[in-house]
Amino acid sequence: MIDFLKYKYLYLAISSIVIVAGLISIVTFGFRYSIDFVGGTNLQYQFSRPVDLNKVRTIFTKDGIEVIRLEENNAVISARTKAIDEKRELVLKNDLTNTLGVTLKVLLSETVGPVLGQETLIKTLIASGIAILGILIYMSFAFKSFNFALAAIVALVHDFLVVVGSYSILSHFFGAELDTMFVTAVLTAMSFSVHDTIVIFDKIREYKRTEGISNIAHSANEALTETLVRSLNNSMTIIFMLLALTLLGGSTIRFFVATLLIGTITGTYSSPFVATPVLVWLEKRRSK
Repeated sequence: MIDFLKYKYLYLAISSIVIVAGLISIVTFGFRYSIDFVGGTNLQYQFSRPVDLNKVRTIFTKDGIEVIRLEENNAVISARTKAIDEKRELVLKNDLTNTLGVTLKVLLSETVGPVLGQETLIKTLIASGIAILGILIYMSFAFKSFNFALAAIVALVHDFLVVVGSYSILSHFFGAELDTMFVTAVLTAMSFSVHDTIVIFDKIREYKRTEGISNIAHSANEALTETLVRSLNNSMTIIFMLLALTLLGGSTIRFFVATLLIGTITGTYSSPFVATPVLVWLEKRRSK
């Protein structure tokens, strides 16, 4: 049997460093929000030949369209702007073709109003709250102890902070946008974390029945020794797949997969090294 809990302060230091770094990034850099949350217009035009990006930007400005992001790749212009209507877009297309002397093909044109974006954000927060509440209720009934549920929620919050903080760093340095796919990835990672935690907690409960609450630390170490290799093997198969998709997948899913990858890694870490020490601490407090 390995005494994993002997290094609980090391786990605390690692988690604190990662979470604080993420929180500093959130406060300092924030996020790049997608059109899903703040509203706006996404445009993608294919031109008959490569064009000067500065000239394109000038035309947008002349037409009174505020540009948030403008990129060019192989004669394809991708623009993110404040919300515009069909009439203003028609004027823009005419100015682009006449001024630049090119023909263009519309590949993408979508507009989301700020009201709809705000509604999406509110629904996302509500969905996250319902998920956490559901997990709390389920864990309390499944293990007949609020301490098990509370320890699982602490690990869940830990994973959430790590993933959100890491995404802020990706957003600042690599241009990742916070969108509905990110929300999906976060909720998926949270469910994976809870699944891993339940496996460990179930073993702790088995040993606790035979050894009693006074030996909860010993029970936890036995449970971790028995389940850790299986958890790592299971997680590594997922991590290798997600790593391949992150490196070789298309740009549309890269940050979604990267979020799942970060969530899988932190979920694998938090179940034995965050949730379990918290559970042991709570159970020892109850027995006093």
